[in-house]
Amino acid sequence: MRVDLFDFDLPEENIALRPVTPREAAKLLVVQPGNAVLYEDHTVGDLPSLLRAGDALVFNDTRVIPAQLEGIRHRDGAGGQKVSATLHMRIAGDRWKAFAKPGKRIKLGDRITFGDDLSATVEQKGEGGEVTLHFDASGPELDRAIATVGHIPLPPYIASKRAEDELDRKDYQTIYAREEGAVAAPTAGLHFTDALFEKLDALGVERHFVTLHVGAGTFLPVKADDTTEHVMHEEIGYVSEETAAALNAVKARGGRIVSVGTTSLRLLESAAEEDGTIKPWSGATGIFITPGYRFRTADILMTNFHLPKSTLFMLVSAFSGLETMRGAYAHAIATGYRFYSYGDSSLLFRDHR
Repeated sequence: MRVDLFDFDLPEENIALRPVTPREAAKLLVVQPGNAVLYEDHTVGDLPSLLRAGDALVFNDTRVIPAQLEGIRHRDGAGGQKVSATLHMRIAGDRWKAFAKPGKRIKLGDRITFGDDLSATVEQKGEGGEVTLHFDASGPELDRAIATVGHIPLPPYIASKRAEDELDRKDYQTIYAREEGAVAAPTAGLHFTDALFEKLDALGVERHFVTLHVGAGTFLPVKADDTTEHVMHEEIGYVSEETAAALNAVKARGGRIVSVGTTSLRLLESAAEEDGTIKPWSGATGIFITPGYRFRTADILMTNFHLPKSTLFMLVSAFSGLETMRGAYAHAIATGYRFYSYGDSSLLFRDHR
């Protein structure tokens, strides 16, 4: 499909630079393809009234690490050039793939110091500024060093407007985050609070967790003219045997699977068989979902509002229909919804047509 089909104009004032408080006060646009009322305006706090007993929410429990590193490049005993590296996938205890800037000036064998206790060698170099960094430290020692000198890698549309601060350490993290490894938050989950969980529990809505370590590739624009020419960056994730069995049981008894975020949905689809059975799964997924894809798992998708011509807007268009989502985004812009990571949310019902 032509990538320009997924383009739209977004006014600067619709881009959220901070989340609302409390978290569940964010707006929630309900989109139901085929219904007489296609779009309904709610808040996230209304979620218990929009779900029913027996439904199951699926959350991505990855935890964002301070993966934005600033350092000095050294070559042939000399140094001095400032470089930055955004870690996006761990491939070994002492190795990370990263997006480096300025990428064109970095060469194999370069040494980069990110602080007194954190140094690495450029081991491989790919396209688009991607490098493989071989750190001197490994395992927990490396984790501690990154946590000490790293910064929260705010999305470009926020970082270009303001600097990261201490509030982001809390705001850019879900309350249930536990598996460290993401460099971007699964932002649909940022709206949940303990109070909202209590209401959903009382309703009889189940809560299950999968893990997909979101990479910086989620922010990369689609530069190709056609979707068939775009290659997704892979991300590491897993679905446990317990979670797979629980979700299959939900489907068997007629309950609905509600994926909280596109990351949860991409992982579920990676773990699903042709008949929709969800299997225990682990590994790297680069699944790229565009209109025409046949979904096997989720019935409902809760997700924030995404960038024009992004793979995520393509995914939601595949889920609820391209024209439906173009209309939904036009409605959201016209009525003042806040977009992107710290913005408002939507509750999308799958278009089975």
